[in-house]
Amino acid sequence: MPEGHSVHRITRQFARNFVGRRVSLSSPQGRFAAGAAQLDGHVMTDARAVGKQMFLEFDNGLWLRVHLGMYGAWDFAGDIIMDATIASSNGRMGQTNQRGTDLGAGAGPDQTAGPVLDSAGENSLHSIGAPRRTRVRMAEQEREIDQLETFPPEPVGQVRVRLLTDTVSADLRGPTACEVLDPAQVDAVMNRLGPDPQLDDTPEAEQRFVDTVRKKPTRIGLLLMDQSVVSGIGNVYRAELLFRAKINPHAPGKSLSEESLRALWRDWAHLLAIGVATGQMMTMDDLDGDAYVLAMKNRADRHWVYKREGLPCRVCGTHITLEEMGARKLYYCPSCQA
Repeated sequence: MPEGHSVHRITRQFARNFVGRRVSLSSPQGRFAAGAAQLDGHVMTDARAVGKQMFLEFDNGLWLRVHLGMYGAWDFAGDIIMDATIASSNGRMGQTNQRGTDLGAGAGPDQTAGPVLDSAGENSLHSIGAPRRTRVRMAEQEREIDQLETFPPEPVGQVRVRLLTDTVSADLRGPTACEVLDPAQVDAVMNRLGPDPQLDDTPEAEQRFVDTVRKKPTRIGLLLMDQSVVSGIGNVYRAELLFRAKINPHAPGKSLSEESLRALWRDWAHLLAIGVATGQMMTMDDLDGDAYVLAMKNRADRHWVYKREGLPCRVCGTHITLEEMGARKLYYCPSCQA
């Protein structure tokens, strides 16, 4: 499932390519025909991401809400202007990594020196600035599909909704939610979501997170995945944040100190910003030079505990544990996080 950084990256593509432009909407598969008709021909005026949900506003006061869920993805096609902070080559945008991480040998996380592709052929910064006649897929992974010969392309597969301008199209497949909402309904949905540090990294947002967790007897490993507590955290970030904080995932929220929760919030803001900028859920962010480039190339070198069950902890050597929590796989070190 896409985590928060992916949805913010997709939303920036809409902001760059659709906001301020008149958009035609259709439902090639027919399941969203009535909703598409409500928005068809209107100008997109805003694009927002809150955690794992995206909201597109139109000049008739209505919004399109999309939650990609486990299988959703967006295909962008046409003369795509890639955002400088999330530029990619061509592929799918929706669920973890993107083509084009612009890092070279000796470059750290804040430096650029040339593209580095990971072992899956993905990276995050590649074609910055000028429009490209191409096809880009954004979901959990973001990867190149092909160069575009004709525009608009024929819909491929079960396209729930197509958004089309004179130069760019965006096709949505397999979402958990795709619906038209009025402003009051949008407010109601957003008010149910926890704070998102990409939108609000104020002391008030931090305090809301701390206060909510400290009232709960629920295990912190479950609370971090609860989108009403904090927005955007999924399975990867849950495991990595708790390891970095040396917090036992089974600890009740109310047992944690205010200081430790403030540090957890600040670390989430930090890692989320890296994810939005690079397209990678890079959680070993203290690496330098060749080690950083290696981690960007290989997912196995990018994380402390995620998908490392049975392997020795990078810190203490204890074997990483895998168990189920909240119907999702949980990875942690039973020694470092005792």
